[in-house]
Amino acid sequence: ARIIKHPATSIAVFPVTTALCLFVRRSFFPLSKYKMPVDLLHPSAEQEASTHKLKRLVQSPNSFFMDIKCPGCFQITTVFSHAQSVVLCGSCNVMLCQPTGGRARLTEGCSYRKKVD
Repeated sequence: ARIIKHPATSIAVFPVTTALCLFVRRSFFPLSKYKMPVDLLHPSAEQEASTHKLKRLVQSPNSFFMDIKCPGCFQITTVFSHAQSVVLCGSCNVMLCQPTGGRARLTEGCSYRKKVD
């Protein structure tokens, strides 16, 4: 490598080559020594569920449709998980769920299951 003198300060400067940069980067920062504390490509199910719906690895909604079984007449009614109005049973007029700020709250004795496509 040739030595070049800086014109203003007359200090000897070595020209930097790509090979020298790669050597310095690999010798001072070996890749096997540093590991990520969290695997970003394979998050756990709990970690994926706790993240915001738009910041997940694959975006998915928090809402779903569910079948609610009436505790009195055992009739099944389909309800949205984030229902914004009171849902009554079609046959016996028992309140199945009531709205909250987010998800609807089921009344005691009601059982539900998530609806599958």
